[in-house]
Amino acid sequence: MSVEVASKPPLIPSRITMADVTADVLRPIDRPGKLWFLGMAISVTALAFGVWAVAVQQMKGVGVWGLRNPVMWAFDITNFVFWIGIGHAGTLISAILFLLRQRWRTSINRSAEAMTIFAVMTAGLFPLIHLGRTWYAYWLIPYPNERLLWVNFRSPLLWDVFAVSTYLTISLCFWYQGLIPDLATVRDRTVSKIKKFLFGIFSLGWTGSARDWNHYEKAYLLLAALSTPLVLSVHSIVSFDFAVSQLPGWHTTIFPPYFVAGAIFSGFAMVMTLLVILRRVFKLEEYIGLHHLGMMNKIILVTSWMVGYAYMTEAFAAWYSENPFERFTFWNRAFGPFAWAYWIMVICNFVIPQIFWFKSARQHILTMFIISIFVNIGMWFERFTIIVTSLHRDFLPASWDTYAPTIYEIGMTVGSFGFFMTFFLLFARFLPSLSLAEVKGVLVNPSGKKVHQTAEVAHG
Repeated sequence: MSVEVASKPPLIPSRITMADVTADVLRPIDRPGKLWFLGMAISVTALAFGVWAVAVQQMKGVGVWGLRNPVMWAFDITNFVFWIGIGHAGTLISAILFLLRQRWRTSINRSAEAMTIFAVMTAGLFPLIHLGRTWYAYWLIPYPNERLLWVNFRSPLLWDVFAVSTYLTISLCFWYQGLIPDLATVRDRTVSKIKKFLFGIFSLGWTGSARDWNHYEKAYLLLAALSTPLVLSVHSIVSFDFAVSQLPGWHTTIFPPYFVAGAIFSGFAMVMTLLVILRRVFKLEEYIGLHHLGMMNKIILVTSWMVGYAYMTEAFAAWYSENPFERFTFWNRAFGPFAWAYWIMVICNFVIPQIFWFKSARQHILTMFIISIFVNIGMWFERFTIIVTSLHRDFLPASWDTYAPTIYEIGMTVGSFGFFMTFFLLFARFLPSLSLAEVKGVLVNPSGKKVHQTAEVAHG
């Protein structure tokens, strides 16, 4: 084991001790710094803009949006699919990479898991907002009722409810399971009686004994195994919202793998964006190093090719099918009124990430941050392109119409980012943003030998 570790550069600098890990990771809980307050101010401002837009929409109805026949879905469902996709990287990093024993995940998995929770929470707002009469949302829940009103179990929209709620439940349990040892560490170190009381409750009586660790590892492994198929199933089911319809541009069998690849792609880009900010705001550069970010950039490059292949497959299928409606839909996407959105999608998602073929780009912080922003933009426009360009020109030319968003839809979109970032910054402020136990598990001493971590040392 010592030879293997010594032959590779350490994930964490060898001068870092276990005491350093505890002190550095828990520092933001006591002293978040000025940059954190700046980020919160921006996020809360964006959230307030979104709250205003949604409040007006709730009072006046969805007529304040730019929706019209035949474009009955636009920013609302675009945001829903976008945020569901963002939540995929957290489960992939935490569950699948854990099962594959990828040690480089240890410094990024906690933030990725938190991102998953908050992204799914954000996504869950849009079906409720889209209803218009949000206060009747309980009608959608399949439970025995005196109205004899039952939802359509054959509808993929209902499948979304079960898939997304299951995904959120398992992801929340998985995230909380990993937090328990760290919550106990905060409980034992804090001098505040309120914090000691609260962290004492949520740490569930953790003592750091061998029995505690045994149960912890079994539960963590079980939750990882349960989470893994959800990575494939959730966004596949979301894609069925479109794929099971008869509308050209939607009715295609490539959508499930296409959506999954795009979700992982966009999710990793968002994790990259957050980690670059997190390591800078909380001074965690030694724990979230270039090696961690470089490995993520490789996955972004691979999934960029998957997404690009899906774009090419769509074009080939439209041509090879000899279906005039499919051909027209693809041509309209690429050269119609919304061609600008299509080419933003292609350039941001496929062309720009090719710079990651160069190691210097994969190791350059500013470059990877900018590219992750472009990928986030491109993936949002991918969902917009799929939805709007397939709707605004349907089978009947007499019903064709254009679409333009209103200030309320823009405010709703900006507010969703504010909602997400507000929760993420609160998480980074009040909970350990890195897994203390897992980071300590990959430490090496100056001689290159792996530090043997006992339950007592990991706990403190």
